[in-house]
Amino acid sequence: MLDTPCVIFAGGKSSRMGEDKSLLPFAGFSTLTEYQYTRLSKIFTTVYISCKEKEKFTFRANFIEDIHTDAIYAPTVGFVSAFKALKEEKFFTLSVDAPFVDDAVIQKLFLEDNDNYDATIAKTEDGVQPLCGIYHRSLESKFLTMLHKNSHKLGFLLKNTHTKFVSFENSKAFLNLNHPQEYQEALSLLL
Repeated sequence: MLDTPCVIFAGGKSSRMGEDKSLLPFAGFSTLTEYQYTRLSKIFTTVYISCKEKEKFTFRANFIEDIHTDAIYAPTVGFVSAFKALKEEKFFTLSVDAPFVDDAVIQKLFLEDNDNYDATIAKTEDGVQPLCGIYHRSLESKFLTMLHKNSHKLGFLLKNTHTKFVSFENSKAFLNLNHPQEYQEALSLLL
């Protein structure tokens, strides 16, 4: 098991889905979030769920509630909150809507990571996957600045810091459930 904390980002607005995707049923679990929390708890010693309000979840877990409860639904808020809550020098992050990122992907990212990087991030032919990677505390002040300036472009941050991009050929592992048809596709892949 990996000692680095894992933070599942589940505080998004889900506007493209039309409903809160973190609460959609998945793989026999009452919510996608519970599914992610359960499976990632077999890989990481400690798993947290980053969210706006933990009361929406009906299962027991470690939660990091956003320190800014206003209408900002950007990952920047989750990163600032995670760095504030955690003591470790780095953490792994995964979006709640990426249920097919498996142990092999996670292990490869950790093999490529080292303390000289600000982040180690997955990349496919579809592009950079900023919510699948390892973020180091060296980025904490940059996230605070981004939040203060209301700037939330993770891609810009990663291109302008010492980031290791790790290429993956299998784009299917990074299927994001942003739209109802992607959710249906993900459910069919479970059969």
